[in-house]
Amino acid sequence: MSYREAMDPLDQLENKSIHLIREAHARFHGSLALLWSMGKDSTALLWLVRKAFLGRIPFPVLHIDTGYKFPEIYAFRDRLAREWGFELIIGKNDAKLRQGLGPAGGLTLECCTELKTHALRDMITSHGFTAVILGIRRDEHGIRAKERYFSPRDSGFQWDYENQPAEIWDQYASIVTEEEHYRIHPLLHFSELDIWRYVQRESIPFVSLYLSHQGKRYRSIGCVPCCSPVESPASTIDEIIAEIKTSVLSERAGRAQDKENLYTMQKLRSLGYM
Repeated sequence: MSYREAMDPLDQLENKSIHLIREAHARFHGSLALLWSMGKDSTALLWLVRKAFLGRIPFPVLHIDTGYKFPEIYAFRDRLAREWGFELIIGKNDAKLRQGLGPAGGLTLECCTELKTHALRDMITSHGFTAVILGIRRDEHGIRAKERYFSPRDSGFQWDYENQPAEIWDQYASIVTEEEHYRIHPLLHFSELDIWRYVQRESIPFVSLYLSHQGKRYRSIGCVPCCSPVESPASTIDEIIAEIKTSVLSERAGRAQDKENLYTMQKLRSLGYM
């Protein structure tokens, strides 16, 4: 049995992610940032960055604030930024928010594009970032299964999901031409179940919305108008893990943009959505 085969499965996942994080830092040093939604995945990613760099987060952490997040998310953000001591940069599309743009009235696609994608684009441009680390997973949504660990975006901020670079023997593309940037995805190989097992093992903090309250909890969190809780008595991580093992519902069943039609998420991501 090889050393790799003898390793704990979570250790294998962790080592892969830490390698990718360090690789991204080496290639994009000084122009790299991490996108944090305060969800379980991006918080686990923050934890992995701290492990990769001996307790430090050596690049800025970005929160794209739509103005529609749960109060629990904002409280969690401010507490963890204070306790872990990283540089937090908050970006908003203030112009569209002043106009009252939101997801009501069937404007989910427009809202995500303006308040998330365009806000992120403005942050990348204004701060000169050439790469952004994100906590997405292949099993989370069909279109995300097409992603690469190092995924280029063109000058129009768009993702060519039909023409992705091959990643063989841990060889990752990272050449950036003018006005392009890369999305780095160190959690692609994790599953939802893996994340919760890792959160449990490492005692990673998470937003309380994931736990059952009055018989319901959130499996995926984001903006208040676009998220619905699922029926669930799971009030501990052990119970969440047991529930995921037998659940027939998709993780994002409560997210509005996934319910509109089959191609909404693909369209959003092709335009630069996270």
